Amino acid sequence: MIKLPKTPSMRLDGMKALITGASSGVGLGCAVALAEAGSHVVLSARNIGGLNDVVDAIQSKGLSAEAMMLDVTNTNSIRESIENHDPFDILVNSAGLGRHSPSKDTLVKDFDEVMSVNLRGAYFVTQAVAKGLIKAKKPGSLINISSQMGHVGGIDRAVYSASKHAVEGFTKAMAIEWGSHQIRVNTICPTFIRTPLTQSTFDNPERRKWIEEKIKLGRIGEVEDIMGAVVFLASEASAMITGSALMVDGGWTAD
Repeated sequence: MIKLPKTPSMRLDGMKALITGASSGVGLGCAVALAEAGSHVVLSARNIGGLNDVVDAIQSKGLSAEAMMLDVTNTNSIRESIENHDPFDILVNSAGLGRHSPSKDTLVKDFDEVMSVNLRGAYFVTQAVAKGLIKAKKPGSLINISSQMGHVGGIDRAVYSASKHAVEGFTKAMAIEWGSHQIRVNTICPTFIRTPLTQSTFDNPERRKWIEEKIKLGRIGEVEDIMGAVVFLASEASAMITGSALMVDGGWTAD
């Protein structure tokens, strides 16, 4: 009798996940997806009131969730908040910020604010979660929400693109360093996703035309398009994947 291989499970029962930027948009979608897959989700953001509303909505579906106030621009806050929890099996760094303008008009203030969230915040949250896993001698899956702009450039997006290219770089370096601890580090790279924060871009006819021409599938991304990807990377179904970027861009970067 031939012994057939067994498909790895995408269930996350018994695991605990930390999601930053979880009060809305992609972060909220990731939290819901991981909770539906069986994980206990810890939602974090600076706005604890908004977080509590999301947690209540998730719990109303019989899923396991709690809120944690976290300012990813404050490294002391990151360290203290994460150290006060048992190790997280899963991390999704979804806190993000955009300050879009032509490169020649970039303000130092805007540059610093974007980098403090998208790069420094993501870096030190990932570091803190990995330290907890290494100390506990546990494996883990650490996922950074990057962007297609971490692989290409875009109109008025030099600063944002720089921050996401940097995320791709430290993700690969951390994957190399922590592979021996069975800690996987990957990115998800969405195209333009419809959220309240991106609506102003879609309301600009010129920008919307540019976006729709670049996305080969001919439609704008939705939060739901990210949800399956995050469960895949968090689960044993991706056990041999680390230091990689999962493109969810409708073919934008296929050119």
